[in-house]
Amino acid sequence: MARMKKRNLRRKDGVWDPLVDSQQTKHRAASVPPTPQSMSPSYRLAYVDDDFLSREELRPVRLQLELLKTEMMLAERGITSTVVMFGGARIPEPGGDAWAAKNDIQRKNLTAASVYYEEARKFARLCSEHSAQSDYKEFVVVTGGGPGVMEAGNRGASEVGAPSIGLNIVLPHEQAPNRYVTPDLSFNFHYFAIRKMHFLVRAKAVTVFPGGFGTLDELFETVTLMQTGRMALVPLILFGEKFWRSIINFDALAEFGTIAPDDVNLVQFVETADEAWKIISDFYEKVDPASVPMASGAR
Repeated sequence: MARMKKRNLRRKDGVWDPLVDSQQTKHRAASVPPTPQSMSPSYRLAYVDDDFLSREELRPVRLQLELLKTEMMLAERGITSTVVMFGGARIPEPGGDAWAAKNDIQRKNLTAASVYYEEARKFARLCSEHSAQSDYKEFVVVTGGGPGVMEAGNRGASEVGAPSIGLNIVLPHEQAPNRYVTPDLSFNFHYFAIRKMHFLVRAKAVTVFPGGFGTLDELFETVTLMQTGRMALVPLILFGEKFWRSIINFDALAEFGTIAPDDVNLVQFVETADEAWKIISDFYEKVDPASVPMASGAR
């Protein structure tokens, strides 16, 4: 009997495929006559029952699914390392509308910040041209998948025919996949924690452009993992020194004693894409990329 069941699950090429089992099972469930018993929520298959999967008790399962789906799909593409691009969703492209501005001062600032959109676009092109040498397995651009700096990163990659990753997050505003993300590398997350893991677990470099709370969160997450040894020391590059020094007084933290004096050297400042790429290329001339371990805090 077991052999007969397995034979029914073979594809035309003779190879057993568990996906066929899943499809057949759902088809059989859908073909059951509607009765009070078959229409009851308790009768639904557990893995297609959204109400069941959304229960509080199932949170560990949902976390695992979000981790596994992206991990498996990136592994199937053979992507082994990435260059991360963090930055504000509200920064417009040059000549574009500063749609997020709430007053004249914000409009002026965001319009001037469009220079970072262009530098992000250039930087992504440089990364992607290098990534082509590994058949797009190494140094693949990854962004948050949304507008602003994120769009610029995916756009720069697409302009040189390279794939790029977008890790979106479910938010009430501002966040939907930009049209430059490679479609089968466009992911969506409910849990910020799992999204952060996927940002950093393959990172060979992290770049941070001006942004808001989300960008600051991502910056501090990264620098904390490196400071505590939970992530390998990789280039952590901040675009726009004037912006960052006006927002964060790194030297004051060291002077006060809440970070070590050498911790300020975990970050480097640049203004242009060329400067950022030189830091990365110089770093990996001295360090074999394959020797940089996966972020151990995300294992």
